[in-house]
Amino acid sequence: MELREAIRNRRSIRQFLAKSVSEDIIRDLITDTRWCPSWGNTQPWEVVVATGQKLEEFKKKNREALLAGKEAATDIPMPQVWPDDYRARYKELGKSVLGSLSIAREDKKARLQHFVKMFGFFDAPAAILVAVDKDLALEYAMLDAGIFLQTFCLLAHDRGLGTCILAAMVSYPKIVRELFSIPENKLFVMGAALGWPDPDAPVNCFERERGSLDEFVRWVK
Repeated sequence: MELREAIRNRRSIRQFLAKSVSEDIIRDLITDTRWCPSWGNTQPWEVVVATGQKLEEFKKKNREALLAGKEAATDIPMPQVWPDDYRARYKELGKSVLGSLSIAREDKKARLQHFVKMFGFFDAPAAILVAVDKDLALEYAMLDAGIFLQTFCLLAHDRGLGTCILAAMVSYPKIVRELFSIPENKLFVMGAALGWPDPDAPVNCFERERGSLDEFVRWVK
């Protein structure tokens, strides 16, 4: 697959097939991903790969925390207020996702079921979580973690796999630490669901949008 094609066609997958991803494939993806750039070649990312029974237990505990009304407590604070332009884009995505699932805005029960599915990582057979050391310069480490995750997702797409980058995966870091024996000095930045996309799921097929260059590019000559 050409790089440009991979970048243009990769999308977030919100419905996966009931088909496992082998450890060899995941290992190959991470082996290639580690060649992505980082500040001063520090390579600050630390990765947890979850599959099998441990992943199912993670999904279960994550869903239970959501249904119990437990407030998210991410290691990296989430913004509480978004400027209007960004909030508008976020809302439009929500409309596209829920519309593809035929979930009406006023249907609170169906919306909750969708969130429960999201906190169960859309039934993906594998998940990766990216963490950084607490002692690092967080801004640079997070940038490098993002580069790592994007590279991983593009490589997965190149192999015919799908991914969905999910804050829901790191909303309750205490669960992650206890379940996977992760020390307190590791901060979880983000996670991604990994699996084989369901090509027939409408939620994987709705039209995506991106801003025009005029919205975010300033030309200086």
